[in-house]
Amino acid sequence: MNTLEVGVMMWAGRDSLAEMKAMGAHCGQLGVGGDYPLAGASSGWKADLEQQLFTLGTVFCAYTGEDYADIPTVERTVGFIPEATRAEREARTIAVADFGAALGVKSVGCHAGFVPEDKTNPNYIAVRELVRRICDHCASNGQSFVLETGQEPAAVLLEFFKDIDRPNLGINFDPANMILYGTGDPIEALGVLGKHVMSVHAKDGDWPPTGKPGALGTERPLGQGAVGMPQFVAKLKEIGFTGSMNVEREVENQQERLADMAMGVRLLKGLV
Repeated sequence: MNTLEVGVMMWAGRDSLAEMKAMGAHCGQLGVGGDYPLAGASSGWKADLEQQLFTLGTVFCAYTGEDYADIPTVERTVGFIPEATRAEREARTIAVADFGAALGVKSVGCHAGFVPEDKTNPNYIAVRELVRRICDHCASNGQSFVLETGQEPAAVLLEFFKDIDRPNLGINFDPANMILYGTGDPIEALGVLGKHVMSVHAKDGDWPPTGKPGALGTERPLGQGAVGMPQFVAKLKEIGFTGSMNVEREVENQQERLADMAMGVRLLKGLV
């Protein structure tokens, strides 16, 4: 991939490579939901990627039962923090990593969830060891494993990152998530985490409403939220990031979503 190439964040079972190519994207990331059947799926995807001349940089895991309604719900349901689903989600992540490896994808990612700041907390210890195991499995595939930003301030994520202590661990930087969760200015956070950033989402949003504890901010089409995309692109250049900025838009209406993604691709190409 070229420096600051514009890509897309697409979803298996929802999007087609042809739709992504029609936006002018030739690379991106593939989200894999918890209910997406992996058995036998790699051969079809591999053939389609070759036919469309499309490059996948990362496969992303989403898990059955995750709910992003508000911050307390995210704390209870997302990533590796919920103990009841931890083993199942670890196994699913490894399966998605192997699916990605079959496609030649060199990076695997997910939201780890709200990792406690207290390093003696049993959940912190359990998730740290789980992430180490996933990193080691990904290493055996020649892959990196990336944790997505947003659910904790940059400094907290950096401490967790250092504690895991795996050379193939990286960060997928999503500037909008920092805003949606109210965890910090994304441009400043990018400066803190910069040397560990392996992949990037290009997403936008507004800060959480005041006077509503636990509420999330609102995602917006790229360029219409509080991130400041010109400043974000400039900061990526400043830290020396090389890779693709993958336009992400998560709304229910597929027609609206694809239109917003296409607009985002055009916006980023203009900025680059």
